[in-house]
Amino acid sequence: MIGGVDIGGTKIAVGVVDPSGRVLAGDECATDVQRGFDHAMRQATTLLQQCAERAQVKLDGIGIGCTGPLDSAAGTLGNVNNLPGWEGGNPADILSREFGVAAALENDANAAALGELRWGAGTSKARFLYVTVGTGIGVSVILDGKVYRGADGCHPEIGHHIIDPSGPPCTCGVRGCWESLAAGPAMTEWLRKSSPATYRNANLGAREICARAQDSDEWAQRAVEREAYYLGLGLANLITMFAPEAIVLGGSVMKSAHLFLDRMREVIRQNCRLVPAERVEIALASLGTDAGVIGAAQVWHDRFER
Repeated sequence: MIGGVDIGGTKIAVGVVDPSGRVLAGDECATDVQRGFDHAMRQATTLLQQCAERAQVKLDGIGIGCTGPLDSAAGTLGNVNNLPGWEGGNPADILSREFGVAAALENDANAAALGELRWGAGTSKARFLYVTVGTGIGVSVILDGKVYRGADGCHPEIGHHIIDPSGPPCTCGVRGCWESLAAGPAMTEWLRKSSPATYRNANLGAREICARAQDSDEWAQRAVEREAYYLGLGLANLITMFAPEAIVLGGSVMKSAHLFLDRMREVIRQNCRLVPAERVEIALASLGTDAGVIGAAQVWHDRFER
């Protein structure tokens, strides 16, 4: 029985995951970034303890997925844009001591990819990419059933490859990277700057924009079309570079994937001329709302059982 902890810029989700990838008990809370790392760890510890009690189990280990950059081997957080002031925090060490079990930390995109590899849309794929689109864009590369790591074991920040050097600034320090053009906040920012005052004052988030687009709102549909174009352009780049068997899409924005997929596929067809893009399966993550927790639990399995 493995505890899964999924730390994001908006919320922290926890749960107890059994050997078949089923969440026996789960809960979540707001990340409340401004109250600091220690406060968040106290919240996560309490919720995970309560989940274990509800499931009536003793945890055998804990896996943690967190937005990066981070040092997965050491268990420490780096300078994470969405978690200012948390750099150097070690959730693996804290949760290991609290529960008396081994704990492992991994980038959230890698965690989700490992979950899909073991129990979801990637189970039959030796080479696939997992792309999560939400507050940011994270990408995990799975080669021969293993997470690809760069120099010193780092996680490649593919969400920050540059698409338009004259594009909007990103918190990573450059202009026009994929995340600045196609993450959820990019839709919000474009609509705020480009639409009539009635939209700018509404300060709509990605979820609300997608809901309005579904109801045929003209400006929301424009924001969705722009989002789909840049998502498709980034995916086309990844297909040209990696030519994977599949790309699995997850994250909060992809809950409205039906609004984006046709345009994304069109952009991919237009921009992939040298690789067999038509053979790359574009699939949606299959683990549902518990994907982050299930993936986090798989981090423990991957680290200590492989």
